[in-house]
Amino acid sequence: MLILFIISIAVFAYMAYVLIKPEKF
Repeated sequence: MLILFIISIAVFAYMAYVLIKPEKF
């Protein structure tokens, strides 16, 4: 379960990063 939690946080952080800095995407 902990792994799924970590993956969810990683995906959320990646999506937020892409939304904040679309020029890097």
